[in-house]
Amino acid sequence: MQREPATPTFLITGSNGQVGFELRRSLAPLGRVVALDRTGCDLSRPDEIRRVMRQYCPDVIVNPAAYTAVDKAETEAEVAFAINGKAVGILAEEANARGSLLIHYSTDYVFDGCKDGAYVETDPVNPQSVYGKSKLAGEQAIAAVGGQALVLRTCWVAGAHGGNFAKTMLRAGQERDSLRVISNQFGVPTTAALIADVTAQIVARHWVSGKRHSFVSGIYHLAAGGETTWHGYATEVLRYAAAHGIALKVDPARIEAIPASAYPLPAPRPLNSRLDTGKLRQTFGIHLPHWQEGVHFLLDQIL
Repeated sequence: MQREPATPTFLITGSNGQVGFELRRSLAPLGRVVALDRTGCDLSRPDEIRRVMRQYCPDVIVNPAAYTAVDKAETEAEVAFAINGKAVGILAEEANARGSLLIHYSTDYVFDGCKDGAYVETDPVNPQSVYGKSKLAGEQAIAAVGGQALVLRTCWVAGAHGGNFAKTMLRAGQERDSLRVISNQFGVPTTAALIADVTAQIVARHWVSGKRHSFVSGIYHLAAGGETTWHGYATEVLRYAAAHGIALKVDPARIEAIPASAYPLPAPRPLNSRLDTGKLRQTFGIHLPHWQEGVHFLLDQIL
């Protein structure tokens, strides 16, 4: 019978990103954390990935690192696929070779956004951008390798560390006299802290605790509760900021709502990014708070 490691080693890629930064905090109580940024593990270099994995021999590989420049990816497809696709397959191979768990983060961009309701894990994928296609390639690479792996699809991520929509709106509300924000794209603002905390809960309950034999690998949707639009999101950010003494030039109630067609971008965005999280909640016994709660917590950190 295989003995569980007394002190498991977690290896985090992309440790300076929004999710990676929070994972350093959430996983620290569970074991030894090796947190590597791009200088420590460049996912565009396959040989370096293999060298790093064999150097540290992690029990759990956590991969929030990704090529996330959605619009730039349209002209840098080779780099996007190298990091979001090929590198993920190598991580899966390394994890499988030593019986480690791989935790990888994917995105709502694997869907085309045409569904009326929230997407479930078994809905057909149909990415419309290079970024979405490269993230799907990563999911497929994990499936091809097999082994114990957890793929967490999430959406509209924002953290206290790094740039994001909430910070952009907060700054714009203080500097500009008017704001125009898209009102026909639906999704769920999900904080990096929530993603990291859920990851730690799953690992603690179903991996470190000695229940590896019952761990349910696969794809799961991870997002906060509720739903909104980018316009609703921006309104809530500025409303909360104003209520907490931040001087704004824009009245949160007067942000102009515009369609996505009025703000064209190189890479198409899904009009519907809502993710059904029932499978995650039922399988792992996870509670997911409403998105407003998470946004308020985020703003409390940065205001």
